[in-house]
Amino acid sequence: MDASDLDYRARARTGCIPPELVARLLELGYIEEVERQAGCGEWFCAAEWARVLGGQDRQAEALEVLAPYLATGWWIAAEGTARLLEEWGRSEEAIALHRAHLTLARSSAETGGGLALASFARLLARHGRADEAFDLLQAHIDDWSLAKALVDVAQGAGRDEEAAGLLTARIPAGHECDSPWCCRGLEPQLAIGLLATVRERQGRVEEAIALLSTRQLTSFNGRDQLADLLARHNRIDELRAYADTEPLAHAAQCLAELLEERGDVDGAITVYRQAGEASVRRGNVAVELARLLARHDRYDEAIEVMRTLADAPGGAEDWIVDVLCTLYADQGRPQDAVAWLDDLKARRGKEEWDLFWIRLPLMAACGWVDEAVELTLAHPEGTTSYAAEHLARLLAGAGRAEDAVTALKQHAPANASTLAGYLIDLGRIDDALALLQHTSPPPPAVPTPHLWLDEPPF
Repeated sequence: MDASDLDYRARARTGCIPPELVARLLELGYIEEVERQAGCGEWFCAAEWARVLGGQDRQAEALEVLAPYLATGWWIAAEGTARLLEEWGRSEEAIALHRAHLTLARSSAETGGGLALASFARLLARHGRADEAFDLLQAHIDDWSLAKALVDVAQGAGRDEEAAGLLTARIPAGHECDSPWCCRGLEPQLAIGLLATVRERQGRVEEAIALLSTRQLTSFNGRDQLADLLARHNRIDELRAYADTEPLAHAAQCLAELLEERGDVDGAITVYRQAGEASVRRGNVAVELARLLARHDRYDEAIEVMRTLADAPGGAEDWIVDVLCTLYADQGRPQDAVAWLDDLKARRGKEEWDLFWIRLPLMAACGWVDEAVELTLAHPEGTTSYAAEHLARLLAGAGRAEDAVTALKQHAPANASTLAGYLIDLGRIDDALALLQHTSPPPPAVPTPHLWLDEPPF
Protein backbone atom coordinates (compact mmCIF):
# COMPACT_ATOMS: atom_id res chain seq x y z
CA MET A 1 0.00 0.00 0.00
CA ASP A 2 1.06 3.56 -0.73
CA ALA A 3 -0.17 6.69 1.07
CA SER A 4 -0.65 8.72 -2.12
CA ASP A 5 -2.59 5.91 -3.77
CA LEU A 6 -4.77 5.38 -0.70
CA ASP A 7 -5.42 9.10 -0.44
CA TYR A 8 -6.36 9.45 -4.10
CA ARG A 9 -8.72 6.49 -4.12
CA ALA A 10 -10.39 7.50 -0.87
CA ARG A 11 -10.95 11.09 -1.98
CA ALA A 12 -11.96 10.31 -5.56
CA ARG A 13 -13.99 7.23 -4.55
CA THR A 14 -12.44 5.39 -7.46
CA GLY A 15 -10.82 1.95 -7.60
CA CYS A 16 -12.15 1.12 -4.15
CA ILE A 17 -15.24 -0.03 -2.26
CA PRO A 18 -16.92 3.20 -1.08
CA PRO A 19 -18.23 3.43 2.51
CA GLU A 20 -21.91 3.21 1.58
CA LEU A 21 -21.31 -0.13 -0.14
CA VAL A 22 -19.21 -1.40 2.76
CA ALA A 23 -22.21 -0.65 4.97
CA ARG A 24 -24.46 -2.52 2.53
CA LEU A 25 -22.20 -5.57 2.56
CA LEU A 26 -22.34 -5.69 6.35
CA GLU A 27 -26.08 -5.09 6.40
CA LEU A 28 -26.63 -8.03 4.06
CA GLY A 29 -24.38 -10.30 6.13
CA TYR A 30 -21.23 -10.38 3.99
CA ILE A 31 -19.02 -9.89 7.03
CA GLU A 32 -16.29 -12.28 5.92
CA GLU A 33 -15.94 -10.43 2.62
CA VAL A 34 -15.50 -7.11 4.40
CA GLU A 35 -12.90 -8.72 6.67
CA ARG A 36 -11.06 -10.16 3.66
CA GLN A 37 -11.06 -6.89 1.76
CA ALA A 38 -9.83 -5.06 4.85
CA GLY A 39 -6.63 -7.06 4.51
CA CYS A 40 -6.34 -6.32 0.79
CA GLY A 41 -5.89 -2.56 0.80
CA GLU A 42 -9.55 -1.52 1.00
CA TRP A 43 -9.43 1.35 3.47
CA PHE A 44 -13.16 1.79 3.99
CA CYS A 45 -13.51 -1.93 4.68
CA ALA A 46 -10.62 -1.77 7.13
CA ALA A 47 -12.03 1.25 8.96
CA GLU A 48 -15.49 -0.31 9.30
CA TRP A 49 -14.20 -3.76 10.21
CA ALA A 50 -11.97 -2.24 12.92
CA ARG A 51 -15.00 -0.40 14.29
CA VAL A 52 -16.96 -3.66 14.40
CA LEU A 53 -14.11 -5.46 16.17
CA GLY A 54 -13.79 -2.65 18.68
CA GLY A 55 -17.48 -2.92 19.45
CA GLN A 56 -16.89 -6.60 20.25
CA ASP A 57 -14.08 -5.75 22.72
CA ARG A 58 -11.52 -7.04 20.24
CA GLN A 59 -9.48 -3.86 20.22
CA ALA A 60 -6.11 -5.52 19.66
CA GLU A 61 -7.43 -7.23 16.54
CA ALA A 62 -8.91 -3.94 15.35
CA LEU A 63 -5.54 -2.23 15.63
CA GLU A 64 -3.91 -5.09 13.72
CA VAL A 65 -6.34 -4.49 10.87
CA LEU A 66 -5.37 -0.82 10.70
CA ALA A 67 -1.62 -1.31 11.20
CA PRO A 68 -0.68 -1.73 7.50
CA TYR A 69 -2.49 1.48 6.63
CA LEU A 70 -0.79 3.33 9.48
CA ALA A 71 2.57 2.07 8.26
CA THR A 72 2.18 4.04 5.03
CA GLY A 73 2.16 7.31 6.97
CA TRP A 74 -1.25 8.24 5.58
CA TRP A 75 -2.75 10.85 7.90
CA ILE A 76 -6.35 9.69 7.32
CA ALA A 77 -5.41 6.26 8.69
CA ALA A 78 -3.76 7.89 11.69
CA GLU A 79 -6.77 10.09 12.33
CA GLY A 80 -9.19 7.16 11.99
CA THR A 81 -7.17 4.99 14.34
CA ALA A 82 -6.85 7.81 16.85
CA ARG A 83 -10.61 8.32 16.73
CA LEU A 84 -11.18 4.68 17.61
CA LEU A 85 -8.67 4.82 20.46
CA GLU A 86 -10.45 7.90 21.78
CA GLU A 87 -13.82 6.13 21.60
CA TRP A 88 -12.32 3.25 23.58
CA GLY A 89 -11.20 5.61 26.33
CA ARG A 90 -7.53 5.43 25.34
CA SER A 91 -7.07 9.14 24.76
CA GLU A 92 -3.36 9.34 25.60
CA GLU A 93 -2.60 6.66 23.01
CA ALA A 94 -4.77 8.52 20.50
CA ILE A 95 -2.84 11.74 21.11
CA ALA A 96 0.54 10.00 20.87
CA LEU A 97 -0.43 8.29 17.62
CA HIS A 98 -1.82 11.44 16.02
CA ARG A 99 1.24 13.44 17.09
CA ALA A 100 3.63 10.88 15.62
CA HIS A 101 1.96 11.11 12.23
CA LEU A 102 1.72 14.89 12.02
CA THR A 103 5.23 15.30 10.63
CA LEU A 104 4.18 13.14 7.67
CA ALA A 105 1.20 15.32 6.77
CA ARG A 106 2.17 17.98 4.29
CA SER A 107 0.13 20.99 3.25
CA SER A 108 -3.58 20.59 2.63
CA ALA A 109 -3.00 20.87 -1.12
CA GLU A 110 -1.06 17.61 -1.03
CA THR A 111 -2.08 15.28 1.79
CA GLY A 112 -4.20 17.27 4.20
CA GLY A 113 -1.62 18.76 6.56
CA GLY A 114 -3.88 21.63 7.63
CA LEU A 115 -6.80 19.31 8.27
CA ALA A 116 -4.56 16.93 10.19
CA LEU A 117 -3.27 19.73 12.37
CA ALA A 118 -6.76 21.04 13.11
CA SER A 119 -7.94 17.51 13.95
CA PHE A 120 -5.01 16.98 16.31
CA ALA A 121 -5.56 20.31 18.04
CA ARG A 122 -9.21 19.54 18.67
CA LEU A 123 -8.25 16.11 20.00
CA LEU A 124 -5.90 17.76 22.49
CA ALA A 125 -8.57 20.24 23.54
CA ARG A 126 -11.16 17.50 24.13
CA HIS A 127 -8.84 15.93 26.66
CA GLY A 128 -7.84 18.86 28.81
CA ARG A 129 -4.90 20.07 26.75
CA ALA A 130 -6.47 23.08 25.09
CA ASP A 131 -3.53 25.28 26.06
CA GLU A 132 -1.15 23.06 24.10
CA ALA A 133 -3.59 23.04 21.19
CA PHE A 134 -3.71 26.83 21.17
CA ASP A 135 0.10 27.07 21.12
CA LEU A 136 0.20 24.62 18.24
CA LEU A 137 -2.27 26.59 16.12
CA GLN A 138 -1.44 30.23 16.68
CA ALA A 139 1.47 30.26 14.24
CA HIS A 140 -1.01 29.22 11.52
CA ILE A 141 -3.64 31.90 12.14
CA ASP A 142 -3.54 32.96 8.49
CA ASP A 143 -5.07 29.65 7.39
CA TRP A 144 -8.88 29.81 7.59
CA SER A 145 -9.43 26.22 8.78
CA LEU A 146 -6.71 26.51 11.41
CA ALA A 147 -7.94 29.94 12.54
CA LYS A 148 -11.38 28.37 13.03
CA ALA A 149 -9.83 25.55 15.05
CA LEU A 150 -7.90 28.08 17.15
CA VAL A 151 -11.13 29.91 18.02
CA ASP A 152 -12.72 26.57 18.91
CA VAL A 153 -9.96 25.63 21.39
CA ALA A 154 -9.34 29.12 22.79
CA GLN A 155 -12.21 29.02 25.27
CA GLY A 156 -11.05 25.78 26.90
CA ALA A 157 -7.56 27.22 27.13
CA GLY A 158 -8.83 30.41 28.76
CA ARG A 159 -7.18 32.37 25.96
CA ASP A 160 -10.10 34.04 24.21
CA GLU A 161 -8.46 37.45 24.52
CA GLU A 162 -5.26 36.23 22.86
CA ALA A 163 -7.31 34.77 20.03
CA ALA A 164 -9.14 38.09 19.71
CA GLY A 165 -5.81 39.93 19.48
CA LEU A 166 -4.55 37.64 16.72
CA LEU A 167 -7.74 38.14 14.75
CA THR A 168 -7.89 41.89 15.29
CA ALA A 169 -4.39 42.19 13.84
CA ARG A 170 -5.71 40.73 10.60
CA ILE A 171 -8.51 43.26 10.16
CA PRO A 172 -7.01 46.34 8.42
CA ALA A 173 -8.55 49.58 9.68
CA GLY A 174 -10.83 51.16 7.08
CA HIS A 175 -10.03 48.58 4.42
CA GLU A 176 -12.71 46.78 2.42
CA CYS A 177 -11.72 43.88 0.19
CA ASP A 178 -13.06 44.08 -3.33
CA SER A 179 -12.54 40.36 -3.98
CA PRO A 180 -11.91 37.15 -2.00
CA TRP A 181 -8.26 37.27 -3.13
CA CYS A 182 -7.62 40.85 -2.09
CA CYS A 183 -5.60 40.21 1.10
CA ARG A 184 -2.95 37.64 1.79
CA GLY A 185 -3.51 35.28 4.67
CA LEU A 186 -6.77 35.21 6.60
CA GLU A 187 -9.33 37.25 4.68
CA PRO A 188 -10.53 40.18 6.85
CA GLN A 189 -14.22 39.38 6.43
CA LEU A 190 -13.60 35.88 7.78
CA ALA A 191 -11.48 37.28 10.60
CA ILE A 192 -14.34 39.58 11.60
CA GLY A 193 -16.72 36.63 11.75
CA LEU A 194 -14.35 34.65 13.97
CA LEU A 195 -13.71 37.65 16.20
CA ALA A 196 -17.46 38.14 16.59
CA THR A 197 -17.73 34.50 17.70
CA VAL A 198 -15.15 35.13 20.40
CA ARG A 199 -16.82 38.35 21.59
CA GLU A 200 -20.24 36.71 21.78
CA ARG A 201 -18.74 33.86 23.78
CA GLN A 202 -17.26 36.41 26.18
CA GLY A 203 -20.68 37.93 26.69
CA ARG A 204 -19.76 41.04 24.69
CA VAL A 205 -22.77 40.75 22.42
CA GLU A 206 -22.95 44.43 21.47
CA GLU A 207 -19.37 44.30 20.19
CA ALA A 208 -20.13 41.14 18.23
CA ILE A 209 -23.15 42.79 16.60
CA ALA A 210 -21.14 45.91 15.80
CA LEU A 211 -18.40 43.82 14.22
CA LEU A 212 -20.76 41.84 12.03
CA SER A 213 -22.55 45.01 10.99
CA THR A 214 -19.31 46.18 9.34
CA ARG A 215 -19.17 43.22 6.97
CA GLN A 216 -20.32 43.57 3.40
CA LEU A 217 -21.70 40.05 3.48
CA THR A 218 -22.58 38.06 6.59
CA SER A 219 -24.07 35.02 4.82
CA PHE A 220 -21.99 31.90 4.26
CA ASN A 221 -23.25 28.46 3.28
CA GLY A 222 -26.86 29.53 3.53
CA ARG A 223 -26.66 30.94 7.05
CA ASP A 224 -26.33 34.53 8.20
CA GLN A 225 -24.09 34.91 11.25
CA LEU A 226 -25.57 38.21 12.37
CA ALA A 227 -29.13 36.93 12.07
CA ASP A 228 -28.30 33.77 14.00
CA LEU A 229 -26.65 35.82 16.74
CA LEU A 230 -29.69 38.09 17.08
CA ALA A 231 -31.96 35.03 17.24
CA ARG A 232 -29.87 33.35 19.94
CA HIS A 233 -30.18 36.44 22.12
CA ASN A 234 -33.90 36.92 21.52
CA ARG A 235 -33.44 40.29 19.84
CA ILE A 236 -36.44 39.85 17.59
CA ASP A 237 -37.08 43.50 16.82
CA GLU A 238 -33.50 43.93 15.60
CA LEU A 239 -33.75 40.69 13.65
CA ARG A 240 -36.94 41.90 11.97
CA ALA A 241 -35.29 45.18 11.02
CA TYR A 242 -32.27 43.35 9.66
CA ALA A 243 -34.43 40.91 7.69
CA ASP A 244 -36.10 43.87 5.97
CA THR A 245 -32.75 44.97 4.52
CA GLU A 246 -30.84 41.71 3.98
CA PRO A 247 -31.22 40.88 0.25
CA LEU A 248 -30.49 37.15 0.33
CA ALA A 249 -33.38 36.47 2.76
CA HIS A 250 -31.18 34.36 5.03
CA ALA A 251 -32.12 36.68 7.91
CA ALA A 252 -35.79 36.27 7.03
CA GLN A 253 -35.36 32.51 7.08
CA CYS A 254 -33.72 32.73 10.51
CA LEU A 255 -36.59 34.85 11.81
CA ALA A 256 -39.20 32.51 10.34
CA GLU A 257 -37.50 29.49 11.91
CA LEU A 258 -37.49 31.22 15.29
CA LEU A 259 -41.18 32.10 15.05
CA GLU A 260 -42.08 28.56 13.96
CA GLU A 261 -40.17 27.11 16.93
CA ARG A 262 -42.27 29.33 19.19
CA GLY A 263 -45.50 28.14 17.62
CA ASP A 264 -46.18 31.30 15.62
CA VAL A 265 -46.63 29.57 12.27
CA ASP A 266 -48.72 32.35 10.77
CA GLY A 267 -46.06 34.87 11.75
CA ALA A 268 -43.40 32.74 10.05
CA ILE A 269 -45.54 32.51 6.91
CA THR A 270 -45.94 36.29 6.85
CA VAL A 271 -42.17 36.74 7.12
CA TYR A 272 -41.57 34.50 4.11
CA ARG A 273 -44.28 36.16 2.05
CA GLN A 274 -42.85 39.62 2.72
CA ALA A 275 -39.29 38.49 2.06
CA GLY A 276 -40.23 36.83 -1.21
CA GLU A 277 -41.40 40.11 -2.65
CA ALA A 278 -38.04 41.84 -2.13
CA SER A 279 -35.41 39.11 -2.09
CA VAL A 280 -33.04 38.38 -4.94
CA ARG A 281 -33.62 34.71 -4.02
CA ARG A 282 -37.37 34.68 -4.64
CA GLY A 283 -37.39 31.03 -5.63
CA ASN A 284 -35.49 29.94 -2.51
CA VAL A 285 -37.87 31.88 -0.29
CA ALA A 286 -40.88 30.27 -1.98
CA VAL A 287 -39.41 26.82 -1.42
CA GLU A 288 -38.83 27.51 2.28
CA LEU A 289 -42.39 28.84 2.60
CA ALA A 290 -43.83 25.79 0.85
CA ARG A 291 -41.87 23.43 3.09
CA LEU A 292 -43.06 25.31 6.16
CA LEU A 293 -46.67 24.96 5.02
CA ALA A 294 -46.18 21.26 4.27
CA ARG A 295 -44.69 20.64 7.72
CA HIS A 296 -47.97 21.85 9.14
CA ASP A 297 -50.12 19.78 6.75
CA ARG A 298 -51.14 22.79 4.67
CA TYR A 299 -50.30 21.03 1.41
CA ASP A 300 -52.83 22.80 -0.75
CA GLU A 301 -51.32 26.17 0.18
CA ALA A 302 -47.79 24.83 -0.29
CA ILE A 303 -48.63 23.53 -3.76
CA GLU A 304 -50.25 26.84 -4.67
CA VAL A 305 -47.07 28.70 -3.66
CA MET A 306 -44.92 26.50 -5.87
CA ARG A 307 -47.39 26.45 -8.79
CA THR A 308 -47.52 30.23 -8.80
CA LEU A 309 -43.74 30.31 -9.00
CA ALA A 310 -43.42 27.52 -11.57
CA ASP A 311 -46.18 28.91 -13.81
CA ALA A 312 -44.59 32.35 -13.93
CA PRO A 313 -42.49 33.19 -17.03
CA GLY A 314 -39.11 31.48 -16.63
CA GLY A 315 -40.16 29.97 -13.31
CA ALA A 316 -40.25 26.28 -14.26
CA GLU A 317 -36.62 25.55 -13.43
CA ASP A 318 -35.84 21.93 -12.67
CA TRP A 319 -35.31 22.41 -8.92
CA ILE A 320 -38.54 24.39 -8.61
CA VAL A 321 -40.50 21.76 -10.53
CA ASP A 322 -38.94 19.00 -8.43
CA VAL A 323 -40.16 20.64 -5.20
CA LEU A 324 -43.65 21.12 -6.64
CA CYS A 325 -43.92 17.52 -7.80
CA THR A 326 -42.54 16.21 -4.50
CA LEU A 327 -45.28 18.11 -2.68
CA TYR A 328 -47.90 16.54 -4.92
CA ALA A 329 -46.44 13.08 -4.27
CA ASP A 330 -46.19 13.62 -0.51
CA GLN A 331 -49.88 14.52 -0.48
CA GLY A 332 -50.67 11.31 -2.36
CA ARG A 333 -51.40 13.05 -5.66
CA PRO A 334 -48.73 11.79 -8.10
CA GLN A 335 -51.23 11.76 -10.97
CA ASP A 336 -51.82 15.49 -10.53
CA ALA A 337 -48.07 16.05 -10.71
CA VAL A 338 -47.84 14.04 -13.95
CA ALA A 339 -50.75 16.02 -15.38
CA TRP A 340 -49.01 19.28 -14.52
CA LEU A 341 -45.81 18.05 -16.22
CA ASP A 342 -47.83 17.05 -19.27
CA ASP A 343 -49.30 20.53 -19.42
CA LEU A 344 -45.86 22.12 -19.10
CA LYS A 345 -44.54 19.90 -21.89
CA ALA A 346 -47.47 20.89 -24.12
CA ARG A 347 -46.78 24.56 -23.52
CA ARG A 348 -43.09 24.20 -24.29
CA GLY A 349 -43.43 21.72 -27.11
CA LYS A 350 -40.74 19.47 -25.66
CA GLU A 351 -39.40 18.15 -22.36
CA GLU A 352 -35.66 18.32 -21.63
CA TRP A 353 -34.11 15.59 -19.52
CA ASP A 354 -33.66 17.85 -16.49
CA LEU A 355 -37.47 17.95 -16.23
CA PHE A 356 -38.26 14.56 -17.75
CA TRP A 357 -36.58 12.52 -15.01
CA ILE A 358 -38.86 14.13 -12.40
CA ARG A 359 -41.86 12.33 -13.86
CA LEU A 360 -40.36 8.83 -13.52
CA PRO A 361 -40.92 8.24 -9.76
CA LEU A 362 -44.33 9.87 -10.13
CA MET A 363 -45.32 7.40 -12.84
CA ALA A 364 -44.02 4.56 -10.68
CA ALA A 365 -46.18 5.80 -7.80
CA CYS A 366 -49.14 5.63 -10.17
CA GLY A 367 -48.26 2.03 -11.09
CA TRP A 368 -47.11 2.95 -14.58
CA VAL A 369 -43.61 1.45 -14.49
CA ASP A 370 -43.68 -0.19 -17.93
CA GLU A 371 -45.01 3.01 -19.47
CA ALA A 372 -42.25 4.99 -17.75
CA VAL A 373 -39.58 2.63 -19.11
CA GLU A 374 -40.99 2.90 -22.62
CA LEU A 375 -41.20 6.67 -22.38
CA THR A 376 -37.62 6.90 -21.11
CA LEU A 377 -36.17 4.82 -23.93
CA ALA A 378 -38.04 6.96 -26.46
CA HIS A 379 -36.61 10.19 -25.04
CA PRO A 380 -33.74 11.75 -27.07
CA GLU A 381 -31.48 11.37 -24.01
CA GLY A 382 -32.99 8.10 -22.82
CA THR A 383 -30.01 5.96 -23.81
CA THR A 384 -27.36 8.01 -22.01
CA SER A 385 -25.48 6.86 -18.91
CA TYR A 386 -27.19 9.45 -16.73
CA ALA A 387 -30.61 8.34 -17.97
CA ALA A 388 -29.67 4.74 -17.16
CA GLU A 389 -29.19 5.70 -13.51
CA HIS A 390 -32.75 7.03 -13.28
CA LEU A 391 -34.11 4.08 -15.20
CA ALA A 392 -32.32 1.63 -12.91
CA ARG A 393 -33.73 3.34 -9.81
CA LEU A 394 -37.21 3.07 -11.32
CA LEU A 395 -36.80 -0.64 -12.08
CA ALA A 396 -35.20 -1.52 -8.75
CA GLY A 397 -37.98 0.28 -6.92
CA ALA A 398 -40.43 -1.98 -8.71
CA GLY A 399 -38.52 -5.07 -7.55
CA ARG A 400 -36.79 -5.58 -10.89
CA ALA A 401 -33.14 -5.43 -9.77
CA GLU A 402 -31.92 -7.68 -12.61
CA ASP A 403 -33.44 -5.30 -15.14
CA ALA A 404 -31.78 -2.40 -13.31
CA VAL A 405 -28.42 -4.16 -13.66
CA THR A 406 -29.03 -4.72 -17.36
CA ALA A 407 -29.82 -1.05 -17.89
CA LEU A 408 -26.63 0.06 -16.14
CA LYS A 409 -24.27 -2.56 -17.61
CA GLN A 410 -24.74 -1.06 -21.05
CA HIS A 411 -22.84 1.99 -19.82
CA ALA A 412 -20.23 0.38 -17.56
CA PRO A 413 -17.91 1.50 -16.10
CA ALA A 414 -20.03 4.66 -15.87
CA ASN A 415 -22.28 4.56 -12.77
CA ALA A 416 -20.00 1.82 -11.39
CA SER A 417 -20.89 2.41 -7.75
CA THR A 418 -24.64 2.34 -8.45
CA LEU A 419 -24.33 -0.81 -10.54
CA ALA A 420 -22.18 -2.47 -7.87
CA GLY A 421 -24.84 -1.70 -5.29
CA TYR A 422 -27.51 -3.55 -7.25
CA LEU A 423 -25.12 -6.47 -7.85
CA ILE A 424 -24.51 -6.70 -4.11
CA ASP A 425 -28.25 -6.72 -3.51
CA LEU A 426 -28.47 -9.67 -5.89
CA GLY A 427 -25.66 -11.52 -4.11
CA ARG A 428 -23.23 -11.13 -7.02
CA ILE A 429 -20.38 -9.95 -4.82
CA ASP A 430 -17.50 -10.96 -7.09
CA ASP A 431 -19.04 -9.10 -10.03
CA ALA A 432 -19.56 -6.02 -7.88
CA LEU A 433 -15.99 -5.98 -6.58
CA ALA A 434 -14.52 -6.56 -10.03
CA LEU A 435 -16.40 -3.49 -11.21
CA LEU A 436 -15.26 -1.33 -8.28
CA GLN A 437 -11.65 -2.39 -8.00
CA HIS A 438 -10.45 -1.38 -11.41
CA THR A 439 -6.84 -0.24 -11.31
CA SER A 440 -5.81 3.21 -12.42
CA PRO A 441 -2.73 5.04 -11.19
CA PRO A 442 -3.32 8.19 -9.18
CA PRO A 443 -2.30 11.49 -10.74
CA PRO A 444 1.17 12.70 -9.74
CA ALA A 445 1.30 14.55 -6.44
CA VAL A 446 1.74 18.31 -6.61
CA PRO A 447 5.06 19.08 -4.93
CA THR A 448 5.08 21.63 -2.15
CA PRO A 449 8.06 23.06 -0.30
CA HIS A 450 6.11 23.70 2.90
CA LEU A 451 5.55 21.32 5.76
CA TRP A 452 3.14 22.26 8.52
CA LEU A 453 5.48 20.63 11.03
CA ASP A 454 9.01 19.82 9.97
CA GLU A 455 10.45 18.29 13.13
CA PRO A 456 9.86 17.99 16.87
CA PRO A 457 9.02 19.64 19.15
CA PHE A 458 5.52 20.15 17.83
